[in-house]
Amino acid sequence: MNIQWFPGHMAKTRRMIAENVRLCDCVAEIVDARCPQSSRNPELPALSGGKNKLIIINKCDLADPVQTERWQRHFNSQGLVTVCTSSNDGRGTAKITDAAMTAMAERLEKNRARGLVKPPRIMVCGIPNVGKSSLINKLSGRASAKVGDKPGVTRGRQWITLKDGMELLDTPGILWPKLEDGAAALRLAFTGAIKDDILDVEELACELCAFLKKNYPSALEQRYKAALTEEMSGLEALEEICRRRGFIVKGGETDLLRGANVVLDEFRSGKLGRITVEMI
Repeated sequence: MNIQWFPGHMAKTRRMIAENVRLCDCVAEIVDARCPQSSRNPELPALSGGKNKLIIINKCDLADPVQTERWQRHFNSQGLVTVCTSSNDGRGTAKITDAAMTAMAERLEKNRARGLVKPPRIMVCGIPNVGKSSLINKLSGRASAKVGDKPGVTRGRQWITLKDGMELLDTPGILWPKLEDGAAALRLAFTGAIKDDILDVEELACELCAFLKKNYPSALEQRYKAALTEEMSGLEALEEICRRRGFIVKGGETDLLRGANVVLDEFRSGKLGRITVEMI
């Protein structure tokens, strides 16, 4: 699949990040635990001016815990401060402020040496639909940021002050102008970072079924009571799921669109189990 999505408001967000990063002491990048590397924005280091980076691996409740632990070790080995969280149940969120203080300790010390006394400020960035606003609301203890289950909900910058005085700058979800890595783009589409409206959801679901059948076969078999063989293609697996669910249209054909939407929705909501689509 050739997947590209970079609407105009994302270009505006790029400029906003570059203009406002000087106001912040640290940049926290939220990534999706189901595809940690693919959900990192390759443009962010340049946009953030080299500010010390905190990596928040969010949605860990939906991801394979073994893979999440491996990804955290990988990021730590690169000298990045990392914390694993779940914006759904608040898991790990209590560790974020301490991790942020560690990430920006050197900068805060320089500020003190220059006589600058001000609350620590963190710019929070991430791709669309990574759970950024939900996580901020967990941290602040109130509905400060707009939340949605589809990409593109947050459109403007928002300052949120936490109880300890730390200030967060919430920024809209942003991708990059050209998704050159087709496999990474597919993972982003699986997890809902790219609007389904611009995708062929039937083809996307077939790709997801092929991945799951190879890497997490029991997820499909248990959820849909589907008898899947090793030789089946993703399309054949989706057709079998449709038959098991009774998604049949006039003439006895399988309703692939309905089946595709169900498989994608149930994967994204965790009903298929804890699954990571980017292995390490």
